[in-house]
Amino acid sequence: MSAVMTAMFVEYRAADRVRTDLVRDGFPTDRVDLTAGCEPGRAAFAPAGSAHDMFVRHFHMLYCGADERPCAERIAELIERGGAAVTVHPRGLLEVMRAKEILQGAHPLEMTEHDLANQAMEHAAAGHPRPWVRSFWVESEPLAGCIYCRLFERHSHH
Repeated sequence: MSAVMTAMFVEYRAADRVRTDLVRDGFPTDRVDLTAGCEPGRAAFAPAGSAHDMFVRHFHMLYCGADERPCAERIAELIERGGAAVTVHPRGLLEVMRAKEILQGAHPLEMTEHDLANQAMEHAAAGHPRPWVRSFWVESEPLAGCIYCRLFERHSHH
């Protein structure tokens, strides 16, 4: 999933409040990141010789387009000056709209976005017209099917 949004804030406390608001709104904690000098988050795992390089590498992985290179540099510089960044990895249009509303409502210095329009929808459920769970019990339908038929649809044993 490459869709990502980052809001930059002058101070850590403002970014921390936004992160809390996003999680309270229902965004999973693994899709909301706060990056700051005092709390580098996932950026701490980027191999680098300096804190600046660490932040640049981290944000360059998120904003990887040729025209987005300056974005990673700007975010790193802001963090070095005591600011913080909140990054959200939304899934689908509803989450994109909700994340924008929360981030913009906090009045960030700047917001950056990557690949929001082209993201693939992730499907937590099967693409079948009938739920999988219905294959685990007998139904009144004559062709209710079985788990074997659901797993190997092309090779029905009937």
